[in-house]
Amino acid sequence: MVMPDQAPGNVSDPKTIAVLNATLMHVPFDGWGSAALAAGAVDAGVDPALLDSLFPRGAVDAISLYSRVTDGEMVAAFNALPEAPHKIHLAIRALILLRLELAQQNKDAVRRALTVLALPAHARLSARLLYDTVDTMWRTVGQQDTGFSFYTKRATLAAVYSATVLAWLADNSGSMDKTVDFLDRRLANVASIPKTTAPLRGMAAAGERFASAVLKNLGRRHAR
Repeated sequence: MVMPDQAPGNVSDPKTIAVLNATLMHVPFDGWGSAALAAGAVDAGVDPALLDSLFPRGAVDAISLYSRVTDGEMVAAFNALPEAPHKIHLAIRALILLRLELAQQNKDAVRRALTVLALPAHARLSARLLYDTVDTMWRTVGQQDTGFSFYTKRATLAAVYSATVLAWLADNSGSMDKTVDFLDRRLANVASIPKTTAPLRGMAAAGERFASAVLKNLGRRHAR
């Protein structure tokens, strides 16, 4: 049984992936809905009658699968870098930019997906997908520690990544330059927290504790 906060979809099923990829071409015109999925199935040579079994919750499942597939592609692209950054913050920076570059051709689909996930009914799934992405990033760079730092690192990265995605969506220049500059400023702000005054550190810590509590509930099974 698929729980509401899970990201369903078989990332290794060629038929499901084919329908997803074809659907992405229709989302800018039809949105994330049954029409786009049906058109994608036809384009992929899959009987639309199978859509209920491939995507039981329709477009929400397709969005979830897209996020999971992109997470996997991000890791593969990072591992394929001729010289992956050794410093943690540079490796995280590279992963964020790789993920956004992979999504660049489907930018409108991502924008529409976030609109769907912003609905109250999908709040838990939205948090789960965000958690899975930042957790994948940390694990890719070898950060698999447990305890409180496990959650604080993910909470901090979730804030940086979410803000960068919004900046990326707002940038219609066709290049990644503005997004890169925005990300670098966010990462610099995070790095400067230990150097700030005590009151500001306290405010940052309070926000981090709140985000960590949310992520801890979602990610309890990830910490081993």
